[in-house]
Amino acid sequence: MDKENALQKGLELIKSSKIAMIGTLDDDGYPNIKAMLNLVSDGMKTIWFSTNTSSKRVTQIKKNMKASVYFVDQDRFKGLLLVGEMEVANDEESRKKLWFEGSERYYPLGINDPDYCVLRFTARKGNYYQGLQNISFDIE
Repeated sequence: MDKENALQKGLELIKSSKIAMIGTLDDDGYPNIKAMLNLVSDGMKTIWFSTNTSSKRVTQIKKNMKASVYFVDQDRFKGLLLVGEMEVANDEESRKKLWFEGSERYYPLGINDPDYCVLRFTARKGNYYQGLQNISFDIE
């Protein structure tokens, strides 16, 4: 498999995944992994998530922006690892981008709920795995 094929397969995996695993670093530098809903992505470069402002994840990101996102197709043994930075993006445009009908269940005060938070992940490099092959690449 070549790089172009890996990039295409990686994009397909992002689009088909309902869940993404995000990795952040705790105060001692150890990785913490959390499953999150895969809501919105701009190709492979930017992935968006929403969570509670009060969450441990937001505290970790504010201290250290280094993060990873992993998508997996467990039935076909395919995976895409993206490495980059995660930031809190609570501007109005970002909040609207992630808001969907039913969000009130998690954020009862609506889109301006102070506990509603948007995370923007920017990928710098990636690795696609399939069929015992790993293809690493930079993301421009």
